[in-house]
Amino acid sequence: MLYDLTVVQFSKMLNNLNHILDKAEAFAALKRVDMAVLLNSRLAPDQFNLIRQVQIVCDTAKIGVARLTGHMDSVPTHDDSETTLEELRQRITSVLNYLEGFSEADFGHAEKVHVSQPRWGSKYLTGYEFAIEHAIPNFYFHITTAYAILRHNGVDVGKKDYLGTMPYKVPLI
Repeated sequence: MLYDLTVVQFSKMLNNLNHILDKAEAFAALKRVDMAVLLNSRLAPDQFNLIRQVQIVCDTAKIGVARLTGHMDSVPTHDDSETTLEELRQRITSVLNYLEGFSEADFGHAEKVHVSQPRWGSKYLTGYEFAIEHAIPNFYFHITTAYAILRHNGVDVGKKDYLGTMPYKVPLI
């Protein structure tokens, strides 16, 4: 289950984020808005801008999965120097490629692994707690904030852009 909740859903949402960024680029071209204005926009003065939101989304996905599976040594590094839309797309693609390297088998002990971070001191969460209480909510917080920044700036994005395609079923009659 943790594989589906992280790798599968993080990948889907990162692809949705790419789609939303495509719409932002089209909006900027149509309205003759410098893309840098959108990339540096924020919802509140004390909140991160769009660039940083995307960086955190990517970091949460790659590091969260790595912590759950014990693969911290293979996490791609990004120096947080992105300033353009193309650089953000490259970062998203790098994380998507990284996530593709995982399978359900990698999550065999993920629920019980002890996960910690330097800012937690000696405290830890089980893998299950880390996924449910930290990684997944943090991922969605920052991806939602990125969406909201663009929506607030007039980019024509809606719930269907955020959710992406759904695996609808047709009832058999």
